[in-house]
Amino acid sequence: MILRFYAVLMGVIGLALVGLGVRLLGLGGSAYYAVAGVTVTIAAVLLWRRDRRGAWAYGLMLLGTLAWALWESGLDGWALASRLLAPMVFGSWLLMPWTRRALGQRPVSPARAGLAVVAATLLVGGLVVMSGDRSDAIASAANAPAVVAADSDWLHYGNDAGGSRYSALAQINAGNVDKLQIAWTYHVGASPPGTRASLQVTPLKVGDSVFLCSGFNDVIALDAETGKQRWRFAARSDPAGVFGGTCRGVTYYRVPGASGPCAERIYTATVDARLIALDSRTGQLCPGFGAGGKVDLLQGMGEVWKGYYFVTSPPQLVRGKLVLGGWVTDGQTTGEPSGVIRAFDAVTGKFVWAFDIGRPDHHGLPAPGGQFTRGTPNSWAPMSADEALGLVYAPTGNATPDYFGGHRTANDDKYSSSVVALDAETGAVRWSFQTTHHDLWDYDVPSQPTLVDLPGGVQGLLQATKRGEIFFLDRRTGQPLAAVTEKPVPQAAVAGERLSPTQPFSTGLPSFGGPPLTEAMMWGLTPIDQALCRIRFREARYDGPLTPPGTAKPTITYPGYLGGIDWGGVSVDRVRHLMVVNSSRVANYNRLITRAEADAIGLKPMKVGAMGDVGGPAAQAGTPYAAKILPFLSAIGIPCQQPPYGMISAVDLRTGRLAWTQRFGTTRDSGPMGISLGLSIPMGVPNLGGSVTTGSGLFFIAASQERYLRAYETASGRELWKARLPAGGQATPMTYVSPASGRQFVVIAAGGHGGLMSKPGDAIIAYALPKQ
Repeated sequence: MILRFYAVLMGVIGLALVGLGVRLLGLGGSAYYAVAGVTVTIAAVLLWRRDRRGAWAYGLMLLGTLAWALWESGLDGWALASRLLAPMVFGSWLLMPWTRRALGQRPVSPARAGLAVVAATLLVGGLVVMSGDRSDAIASAANAPAVVAADSDWLHYGNDAGGSRYSALAQINAGNVDKLQIAWTYHVGASPPGTRASLQVTPLKVGDSVFLCSGFNDVIALDAETGKQRWRFAARSDPAGVFGGTCRGVTYYRVPGASGPCAERIYTATVDARLIALDSRTGQLCPGFGAGGKVDLLQGMGEVWKGYYFVTSPPQLVRGKLVLGGWVTDGQTTGEPSGVIRAFDAVTGKFVWAFDIGRPDHHGLPAPGGQFTRGTPNSWAPMSADEALGLVYAPTGNATPDYFGGHRTANDDKYSSSVVALDAETGAVRWSFQTTHHDLWDYDVPSQPTLVDLPGGVQGLLQATKRGEIFFLDRRTGQPLAAVTEKPVPQAAVAGERLSPTQPFSTGLPSFGGPPLTEAMMWGLTPIDQALCRIRFREARYDGPLTPPGTAKPTITYPGYLGGIDWGGVSVDRVRHLMVVNSSRVANYNRLITRAEADAIGLKPMKVGAMGDVGGPAAQAGTPYAAKILPFLSAIGIPCQQPPYGMISAVDLRTGRLAWTQRFGTTRDSGPMGISLGLSIPMGVPNLGGSVTTGSGLFFIAASQERYLRAYETASGRELWKARLPAGGQATPMTYVSPASGRQFVVIAAGGHGGLMSKPGDAIIAYALPKQ
């Protein structure tokens, strides 16, 4: 009875493989699944008849699968596991004593048992190979000197105004990092009813206080030693229309020559478009700033639907001015709010200048009754600044909507998906560099430009992108310091669209976009979902990076909107000149929808729920096409391409060469259908967040889908320590010295992230060495 049930199950699997295999063959794909399906079906029929040749037929299929797997994927462990593990586990039933007795066979002979052991050893060996994938560290980096002087504060979002995310502190080092323990924990509290705010903040530390914001813009001051709350400002932000509130940081300013209240200030920009100034000692509003401590950021914006414009990044302070852009919701209509960048006086809150891409030479407010140009590229990521040069560096997004650009203006095409250097005094463009021409893939520049100084007087700027390309530019002129090559890219646009024949590739630095996809790279836990992913790959158009979207069939965009490199950006060890890069490798499966089709399904711009459009249908009203935007996932909810899905790497900026690279994160907190399996297998998982490098030659990072904060040796990539977090650490850590004890602390926000399906939370956690 058991044997016949097994035979029926095998027959169902075999017939499914035959059907899928024939479909794949018809699309020009691999013949393996059809052949394997026929063989498995024959084995099932024989086993139903209690014919021992059924076991031999299945064994023949396993041997053929092994040969095919080695031919198609070599010794890549994850590729072999995908092809071999499920068939071997299922076939192991044929070696069980009750099965062999039912087939009239004797117990397994030593020779056959040995063959099974050899097969299992091959599989395990392949899994061991998969965990390598890293290079040796460069010797010069390992021997670099430590920094002597060390700053005990963390005064900017990226520690310095250039966003290096580097601290010279060296108290925590390779010899004692394993002794780190939780020093304090602070809970920011739940989001207001009816809202869904995320905790992605990087706190500041000034003197003996730590300053941070919640996802719903409450600003909080904590004792740097104990984590005890000193004050809390309730922003009372209006969350209407905001799907997921985010505040990634606050801004600190000491007013020159001032004393008394508001001599030192904390600024925050909110999800309901207000810029707020607070006294850093008391948390009280600064009455001389704007109207009672607040500036209305909707001035000059015209009509703004709820949730369509707000600020997620801390304002950048430069030469006494607060410079900020804003989030403009993706993909809904051509008439969305302006992406204008504005500067306000840090003392009075008065408007100083604007950079309006629709009118790049006009830097004032709109005339009465007018508005900043609608639908222009915005700047939602953190900016950087160089006080000496008087420049602020703004990473820009796209003109709305993302996936069709036939309506875009010449100025839209000039400044979208770029890094733009603006004069801090006037808002005039000094230079701009475009990372993607006429962007149709949601490749807005998501990360803070990182300013670096190298031997020989090099004043550089590193701009990381979702494409996985990192452009190294002279921050004075915008000219490349590492080679940039314009390469031909796939063409064939939909009606009404235009394409750039070439796109810029950073050929002087390593790329972190992952190798181009092939059918052989499609993956799954079983042959069924492998075949389904291969079919979906063959059904789509994929001609390599920057394949343009179309209507006839889906297109694969790789990397997808997650990156590559997202808002976590990069960090740079300023002494060893090593750049630390965490990156993701997950594709999108996109298709344009004709307006008639969009109208038929009732797809219209959302009036409520901004940010809910990210990763879903985009109405793109005002254009001929809507868009269906999805991650390229298998039937059981895992990426269709084979691992790794996340990497951690280091680049020597003096040579432009990769120092080391390896998979980042394990499968402990992820699994099929979003169900965690609890198995710590070094797959490399998607990540959001950044790293911080330190003077002792360590760097700290959480970011991955797995709930850990980790410490690595910067020169080698060797993991030295990790601590379990109560929720996903989708943020960037920071570090400081507490004046009360002289101890170095490392702080991370553990708030989770819905897009990564990591556990949500509300904790700010500080780690330190034990008190002596």
